[in-house]
Amino acid sequence: MKIKPTKKSYESDELVVEWQPSLCIHSEKCWRELPEVFRTDERPWVNTGGAEDKRIMEQLEACPSGALSGYWKNQKQENKSENTAIQVEVSKNGPLMVKGIIEIKHSNGEIENKEKITAFCRCGASGNKPYCDGTHSKIGFEG
Repeated sequence: MKIKPTKKSYESDELVVEWQPSLCIHSEKCWRELPEVFRTDERPWVNTGGAEDKRIMEQLEACPSGALSGYWKNQKQENKSENTAIQVEVSKNGPLMVKGIIEIKHSNGEIENKEKITAFCRCGASGNKPYCDGTHSKIGFEG
């Protein structure tokens, strides 16, 4: 089942945290490393008052799939250069991580633009193809 692309925002006085569930690969990095902010058993699950904004931003930048991102309210979002190199990283026993600005043309002709990090399924078992949904860890994928 394909997850409908959505983007949810959570704000503090200075920071906007954005979460795109359809990109999440459930690495659990967010809530394991900053559980006072990312609380999987509560709603809303992102508590921007749980830590200093700088620490939250550091955790957002560590998100391996790009599902979590953020920006400072007082800064305009940077214009991305089209000359930025694309980096592709093969994760051990996990997804293909594409870092940079990319355009994806789906089999139905739909075009989708992605920024930061995009995790592509390598195991073939994702329910959200072509994107990784974390299924590789459940099926014991090695590669």
